[in-house]
Amino acid sequence: MNSHSILPKIQIHPVLLIFIIISIVTGTFMELFIILSIVLIHELGHYMMAKFFKWRIRRIMLWVFGGVLDTDEHGNRPINEEALVTVAGPFQHVVIHLLLFFLSFLDTIPSGILEIAFYYNSIILLFNLLPIFPLDGGKFILLILSKYFPYKQAYHGMIIFSIVFSIIFIILQLTIFSFTLSAIFILLFLLMENWTEWKRRYYVFIRFLLNRYEGESHVSKVHPITVSSESTFMDVFSRFRREKKHPIYITYPEKERIAVDENDCLHTFFNRHEHTQPIGDFFIDN
Repeated sequence: MNSHSILPKIQIHPVLLIFIIISIVTGTFMELFIILSIVLIHELGHYMMAKFFKWRIRRIMLWVFGGVLDTDEHGNRPINEEALVTVAGPFQHVVIHLLLFFLSFLDTIPSGILEIAFYYNSIILLFNLLPIFPLDGGKFILLILSKYFPYKQAYHGMIIFSIVFSIIFIILQLTIFSFTLSAIFILLFLLMENWTEWKRRYYVFIRFLLNRYEGESHVSKVHPITVSSESTFMDVFSRFRREKKHPIYITYPEKERIAVDENDCLHTFFNRHEHTQPIGDFFIDN
């Protein structure tokens, strides 16, 4: 979408359409309307903060009890900046609580509706803080891992962590918590989302590398990487970290090591398709 547009493009996930149909049949459309209103305000919090930092935003995707701000930023923004965009969503629930508290004194809205809004605002906030991707809690896990581990390792760890937590919550829902079909459905949806994310993990990593190659990544420190001449390019890239610039030192048997800029490796990878050739064979003559 146009980066200068004020309003975001909003789409409804097919899962949400199912819930809309169910709410119409069961006569709970008012509750669903309140939920969607809270979710939209939550996502607009992410959106406004992302616009402030001039992120490239595609759309907002809405689904029950949450949504996703779809952007073209793939691990290339500063971690602190991404943390602010992430926290901007949950912060909206504080604003909503204060607004509902104020409205409760005006007698303009029936108390029953306000109680429902209070309840769902709290539930949606807690739900979004679960450590499951793509919920905000899962995004915080990714940011924390990205600060201390290479991006590829952090991303894979986040997905595995989310899948395990999804399964744990499903088991708890079936055995300990009060069983609700909607809760099971949402948890299964999150599990499938993470399984899909795991299957596309290679393409997500390639987008991360492409952003670095195009010079769109934020750099705050230099972090040298030392590899053997037999290492592949992907062996090297798997050690790349967010916010770090990597001078690469290649060591040869019985030879002194040579230094290579990370952009030279990325250029070779994307332009000459040297995906399997050992890095030492390519740069030995340089």
